Amino acid sequence: MSQASTWINLPGWIAVALFVLLAIQLPALAILLSRLLQGPTRQPPLPPQQANLSQFGKVSVVVPTLNEAERIQPCLDGLSRQSFGVREIIIVDSRSQDGTVDRVKTMQQIDPRFRVIYDDPLPAGWVGRPWALHTGFLNSSDQSTWFLGVDADTQPQPGLVAGLVAAAEAGNFDLVSLSPQFILKQPGEFWLQPALLMTLIYRFGPSGSAIAGSDLGSERVMANGQCFLCRRSLLTMLDGYSSARNSFCDDVTLARYAAAQGAKVGFLDGAKLLKVRMYEGMAETWKEWGRSLDLKDAATPIQTWGDVAFLALVQGLPLMLLPVLMALVFLGYAAPVLWICLGMNALLVTMRFALLWAIASSYDASQGKGAWAFWLSPFADPLAVVRIALSASRTPTQWRGRQYDAV
Repeated sequence: MSQASTWINLPGWIAVALFVLLAIQLPALAILLSRLLQGPTRQPPLPPQQANLSQFGKVSVVVPTLNEAERIQPCLDGLSRQSFGVREIIIVDSRSQDGTVDRVKTMQQIDPRFRVIYDDPLPAGWVGRPWALHTGFLNSSDQSTWFLGVDADTQPQPGLVAGLVAAAEAGNFDLVSLSPQFILKQPGEFWLQPALLMTLIYRFGPSGSAIAGSDLGSERVMANGQCFLCRRSLLTMLDGYSSARNSFCDDVTLARYAAAQGAKVGFLDGAKLLKVRMYEGMAETWKEWGRSLDLKDAATPIQTWGDVAFLALVQGLPLMLLPVLMALVFLGYAAPVLWICLGMNALLVTMRFALLWAIASSYDASQGKGAWAFWLSPFADPLAVVRIALSASRTPTQWRGRQYDAV
């Protein structure tokens, strides 16, 4: 008996299900490939640079804070190491109760560029972070050419500001932000965080690629508020952060609004310039980072849920579908649609594991244990997609100690 005669025809309902899967998953795969193929031609990570005299006093740095005493010191130290390109470092504090301001005042005795201002009370219709950045902008020097927003959990590396300004000027950018190198310490973080990061790469391409900036339209612009450089003249034209006043992803909201007004926006690889220790442990990563990754405040509901469906098709489902499809083949079922679906999902899973080598440089594992879990992070992909869907369906009511009504 020939091998072909041993194959069993697929039941009708399974065949129909596979045809539906093929019809919706194949276009999603094509879109994903068009984004990932930008990787080999993207701009490489920005190098640190020494400031030159043309950069003297060009940058006002603003850091929003709320109870950051336990983690702000590396940020303060890193900013203090930036050279004469930085005119001032303004800490906009939202009435911290944990000694954050004391740490800043201690730094001020060493580096007079530091100063503290306060942003309370929070106006109606504003979220705390954009309000703090807006306050910092209004109180920054009009002699500066650039406004740089920096998060308190970042660790600026020597040459960050000079390298960032040089890249912005060389690329004629009006607004540019950086993807950082993430500091992870626990196995749960190494397992979950890369899966969450991959949801961004699958939707917006790698940092440094054309599709992550404004070259291909404002609606797909990506940005990172952890290190967010903008021409002061542009922020003045946009009325500071007013366009992102009620956004929990103010960085992307403002960047897309700026791009829609004709500004040139870039999202570049800053792994050599900026490190960040965002959250402590897997649970906090799931709760805090996961609830903003949907970016729904910067997109229409159709875009948001379209992205959720896209992620389900190319990131969440393949790892679950592949063993099912392989089981059907093992049981002797055969049909061209089965083989095509099997090959497609095998390709998606293979690509996902291969991308681990591409993103490995985005992580600093020197301070933690359990880095082996990074190589198992594709198994967290279904959970990551579920987290995006949950976030897309909810409006945050609490953020960094503040309570919000619907805004």
